[in-house]
Amino acid sequence: MLHGMDTDTAALASAIGARIRRERQARGLTLDRLAELAQVSRRMVVNVEQGGVNPSVGTLLRLADALGVGLPALVETVRPAPMAVVRSGEGAVLWTGEHGGRGVLLAGTEPPEVVELWQWTMATGERHQSEAHAAGTQELLQVLEGRLVLEVGGETVELTPGDAVRFRGDVAHAYAADALTRFVLAVFEPGVGARTGRTGA
Repeated sequence: MLHGMDTDTAALASAIGARIRRERQARGLTLDRLAELAQVSRRMVVNVEQGGVNPSVGTLLRLADALGVGLPALVETVRPAPMAVVRSGEGAVLWTGEHGGRGVLLAGTEPPEVVELWQWTMATGERHQSEAHAAGTQELLQVLEGRLVLEVGGETVELTPGDAVRFRGDVAHAYAADALTRFVLAVFEPGVGARTGRTGA
């Protein structure tokens, strides 16, 4: 097990790394070329492929887009059939907060029109800052419990249970909780793979 990672996190990091390596090799990309397309360092690509780091959601999104696959494709264990069921507790934990919060990717569709379904829990005082996603990305969010402060492109709104919001994901945004907060999030990223001239596999 890698230092600082629990068994589940280390297993997920290893699986993601193996998938990225397969996708890169299938496209005939060198480590340097993938790093260039994803706008991350070569060292980061190597560490991710080796399962040696628990990469941020932003880094995973950059790599997924550069490969022409959606983020869900990097964490799926099997290719979807007519239905792909994710049982309670089986989602991919891709963000953890300093006080125990979790961002869990539950399910997603395949490229080119990728939709991701997330379940978030944030503890008091936790904040997640997200860089701007690819052009055209939109997000839908509904608060189930607690109070969430959402910041999008310089605007701020406070959301309470039952409140829902649609916002642009292609600008910097952040989520912050001043109480235990749970919310669901859907992310729509159009044309995955088109920006790099690949259709994805």
